[in-house]
Amino acid sequence: MSDQVPISDSTLLAERAHLAASRQALAAMRAKTGSLEIASADRINTEFLKAAIWRRMKELEDDPDVPLFFGRLDYREPTQETFHIGRRHVNDEAGEPLVVDWRADISVPFYRASKTEPMGVGIRRRFGFTHGEMTAFEDEDLTAAAAVDEHSDILDAEIERPRSGPMRDIVATIQPEQDVIVRAGVGDTICVQGAPGTGKTAVGLHRAAYLLYAYRDQLSRAGVLVVGPNASFLRYIGDVLPALGEIEAKQTTVEEMVARVRIAGPGPAPVDVLKGDARLAEVLRRAVWSHVQIPTEPLVVPRGSHRWRVPAYVAEELVTELRGRGIRYGAGRAMLPQRLAHAVLTRMEAGGDSPDDRVQDSVARSRPVKVYADALWPAIDPAKLVFRLFTDADFLAEHAEGLLTEDEQALLRWEKAPRTAGSAKWSIADATLIDEAADLIERTPSLGHVVLDEAQDLSAMQLRAVGRRCSTGSMTVLGDIAQGTTPWATPSWEEALGHLGKPGAHTEELTAGFRVPGQVIEYAARLLPLIAPHLAPPTAVRRARGELEITETPDSLIAAVSAVSVLTERPGSIGLILPDALVPAAQNALSAKGLNHSVLGDEDDAEAHLDIVPASLAKGLEFDHVVLLEPAAIVAAEADERTGLRRLYVCLTRAVTSLAIVHTSPLPEVLR
Repeated sequence: MSDQVPISDSTLLAERAHLAASRQALAAMRAKTGSLEIASADRINTEFLKAAIWRRMKELEDDPDVPLFFGRLDYREPTQETFHIGRRHVNDEAGEPLVVDWRADISVPFYRASKTEPMGVGIRRRFGFTHGEMTAFEDEDLTAAAAVDEHSDILDAEIERPRSGPMRDIVATIQPEQDVIVRAGVGDTICVQGAPGTGKTAVGLHRAAYLLYAYRDQLSRAGVLVVGPNASFLRYIGDVLPALGEIEAKQTTVEEMVARVRIAGPGPAPVDVLKGDARLAEVLRRAVWSHVQIPTEPLVVPRGSHRWRVPAYVAEELVTELRGRGIRYGAGRAMLPQRLAHAVLTRMEAGGDSPDDRVQDSVARSRPVKVYADALWPAIDPAKLVFRLFTDADFLAEHAEGLLTEDEQALLRWEKAPRTAGSAKWSIADATLIDEAADLIERTPSLGHVVLDEAQDLSAMQLRAVGRRCSTGSMTVLGDIAQGTTPWATPSWEEALGHLGKPGAHTEELTAGFRVPGQVIEYAARLLPLIAPHLAPPTAVRRARGELEITETPDSLIAAVSAVSVLTERPGSIGLILPDALVPAAQNALSAKGLNHSVLGDEDDAEAHLDIVPASLAKGLEFDHVVLLEPAAIVAAEADERTGLRRLYVCLTRAVTSLAIVHTSPLPEVLR
């Protein structure tokens, strides 16, 4: 790289010494935290303090294979100060910073400063590491006037470094356009449309880490949740936030999130598509509120020698008033006995008594009031409500009128109804409807921030389920319309954000690919005119073009195993991506060759060097080397050609270094 400042062995030694001192200081910070004594006579406070100390100890853990800092800023304005930029803050015994957290304001120029806008920085230094040991550094003089090649060899090496196991953080390689998203405020909901290899998942996770740093008190109370497409994906990304010292964010899938009932598996695609339609929200709303009855008899409350009467028309006014307040069904049900009791007290006062609040509470809890209120505003079980919709044709027809056609209603009804809701084999689409019904009854608590990845694959009802968990907080919505591979995939981010309850969210489009090699992304982009013609094609910014090899062979599985065998001699992770139906045959073939492997979906899949990857689970993952088996079969396995080509687009863009396509059946015409 040009404009480098001359380096010397003594400079490298000095930086190594600073790294060693920083590690010693971090160990001292952790030891000091561990030695804190808890003095509290209250058991609850004691347990709270113990938990707080444990969390702080976890945040201060050191991994010798992960460098504490990766860069340095030499400021010239307003003062000539130097700051080492790293994954967390480290200070010495006097409180002076040895490492500054990458999320601090002082670190922003490391990601955004340029020769045209140096932001007060004279020299930006990047460090190169091998297994945690500092091996090189590279200086960029931001005061140089000449326009020069901005490429950094160390930056490129870090982006392209082979990996195995779970996803790593990208704090050393965040690009300016990514940093703008990462540092967006806690009140901002941002949607990131990201082409393969643009780092959208990493950006979302780093934004969560930034928000937990910048707004810790607020988000520690309100909570941060990461929602991913499946358990394998969550295992793959699971180490990113802890590596940054953040252990408070929770992770889940949509299926786990809505699992108020036991989920047996997916239902028939046409049925699940309909159950994911936003119209079902109104059907459920009608069904829930239909349980509220108009009183036809007065309320009579015996108390002492008196019998106090509340006329039916007065009770009706109370019910109507509660319904008109826009509250949840369960809140109205809880308030009705108090309203009725107040009406009784009004009559008692008119009769000369002087009842107080204790009398009102006693009347509200009395059997006559409770029985009367239960008859007008009965309890509802959300699973039983959905069960009734699917088994009672008249009940469904009543509440679907004007919303669903008779054919659609017939599609929703179970051909053979289970005996009870408890014995039903619920699908994830059913569970999402039950979750919607539960929210109509009792408001779902809102979190402070939610990161939703692969959002393009969610139905309208699933998006609503995520959105209500962030009704008063903000979101980071991540995805790629071109990678929508479910029958109910969202057609646009505008529509998806509406279902999430964030219609005014800002959308950013990332097209610069830092991970997928140029040859690979250009080949995969041939599919875009067919699967997402409105999206800008991705571009690779890496100097390394990568490797792409396409082989037609009489026996593609044998050829694929041979290719994998060769790749095991190279550094980095390997993914054998193939049609789901070929997984057992691939397992047998790899085992026969003595090649150790795991199947994506296994508990240890994130730690494997070689993974068999069913095409249906490839999304969101990446491997240094990918062997892709039978693209045409991957397309044919989906319900329609466009969905199949989108699935293939996902599979084609998982490689970081090399992609080998092996096939016996002819490739899809667009790829020939």
